[in-house]
Amino acid sequence: MRIKEKIKKLVESQLPEISGAEISSTENPTLGHYSTNVAMRLAKEQGKNPQEVGRELVASLEIAAPKGFFSKIEVAGPGFVNFYLSPKTLQAELKNIYKEKNKYGKLSSGKGKKVIVEYSQPNIAKKMHVGHLRSTIIGDALANILEECGYKVIRWNYLGDWGTQFGKLIYAYKTWGNKSAVKKNPIEELLRLYVYFHDRVKTDALLDDKGREEFNKLERGDKENRALWKWFREESLKEFKKVYKLLGIDFDVWVGESAYEQQMAPIISEMKKKGIATLSEGALVVDLAEQGLPVALVAKSDGASLYLTRDLASVRDRNKKYKPEQIIYVVANEQTLHFEQMFAVAKKMGIDGAELRHAKFGLVLGEDRKKLSTREGRAIQLSELIAKILVLAEDAITKKNMNLSAVKRKKIAKAIGIGALKYNDLKENRNSDIVFDWNRMLDFSGNSAPYLQYTRARLSRIIKKGGKISNVDFTMLDKDLELNLIKKLLDFPEEIKKSAETLYTNNLAGYLFSLAVLANKFYETTHILKEENKKKKQAYLALITSISSVIKKGLGLLGIESPEEI
Repeated sequence: MRIKEKIKKLVESQLPEISGAEISSTENPTLGHYSTNVAMRLAKEQGKNPQEVGRELVASLEIAAPKGFFSKIEVAGPGFVNFYLSPKTLQAELKNIYKEKNKYGKLSSGKGKKVIVEYSQPNIAKKMHVGHLRSTIIGDALANILEECGYKVIRWNYLGDWGTQFGKLIYAYKTWGNKSAVKKNPIEELLRLYVYFHDRVKTDALLDDKGREEFNKLERGDKENRALWKWFREESLKEFKKVYKLLGIDFDVWVGESAYEQQMAPIISEMKKKGIATLSEGALVVDLAEQGLPVALVAKSDGASLYLTRDLASVRDRNKKYKPEQIIYVVANEQTLHFEQMFAVAKKMGIDGAELRHAKFGLVLGEDRKKLSTREGRAIQLSELIAKILVLAEDAITKKNMNLSAVKRKKIAKAIGIGALKYNDLKENRNSDIVFDWNRMLDFSGNSAPYLQYTRARLSRIIKKGGKISNVDFTMLDKDLELNLIKKLLDFPEEIKKSAETLYTNNLAGYLFSLAVLANKFYETTHILKEENKKKKQAYLALITSISSVIKKGLGLLGIESPEEI
């Protein structure tokens, strides 16, 4: 049982009338290690003075608590009860953390449950661009965190591989395309044809009708159009997988919107039959006024299905096939209305099962705080972004350590560069826009992945030099900084749990940064390897081994590597 649960159980044993006592970890050790507001809650219910209720609770806890468990319990402010763990308790907890090694932080809250995390969602026949970056990075980190909580996670890449745009692309290829040019450079050539189609539409509006005609043929199963669509899809997947490999990301399921085309007619028929959808100017709509939402369009006047309709079919299919506890959609803020409508229509249809959650996020901005794009105004390709960070990272590594071999330098630069890219996103509240400040991302002394990676490499070097650790006497760790570090380690599982519950990563990233700051302070003020007292030296090594393990695991949950050497 984790320390927070022990305190919670102890408080609840003294206050049977309180269910679910909330125990919070405090940031400032001088104000206690943990705190609860139960006295204020109880005082409000009973019409009493919160401080008086708090003092009564403190008196009973001082008797009920195991001897030496707390060094002090006190009432503070308007009625908070603050708990100070004794050095003995902290030392005993570190002993357990050290024994658990890399298993520390593993939780069981999701045991026996499945969750689908849908993220990345690139469009076929197009390059992945900077707009896909946040979904890919955030989704992968959330999947890792949920796995650490015991969930069976299904990593789902929902590809944009259906819709009128494919009719336009097929028409463009048939009219202006060249097979050998596409084979030589598939995505660039397909994108060129698609852009050319739209340029021609400006002077020939009838082209839109021809594009819709080709898509209708595709929907009806036309052999030529099906073969072209399949070819475009396969070439796109090859391109996507190159980018995912650089980012160290993979998926369990690769499914496109096309997988649900046969389910469109039954879904639409069901909505009509149940009276959920009605005709409006030839189109099929669902009235969501009761939910405080605009009317949802589920089928166009020409009968063509829409993204929302395919999403409904997908939800039903996923519920039936996987029976997940949750389906999490990691998609940008701009799609908020879509998901609100889709969730509302699913409820109206009685599509029961998973809890549907939208983990939305903001834009990617340049240093000028404008949407990140090239001078020509187009979205920056993700491969370009990755290439740039790798070059900058290698330059930073060369300045840091000129003795590295070329092979090792490139390997470390990749870990540092990709880590910087990911952490720059994950340290921020996902609802906020993120800014690409290349220098700050690669700053070895600021709140960045390189700072955390370098801290861990620094600790690894000391551990390696320190030799074998055995017969550790944890009572040797009795200074304030040492005890504060132990308390910080105790917070790690709680931060993982919080991230899993809220679907935010910035709390976990912030925790790792503050742990690294404390660790560096300890490193700079304690002569670990020169310590003459062997017992103290062993205890120091055990402490930094635990810190190193937590930083490595925490970064790993964020999808970031931790090189042993930098």
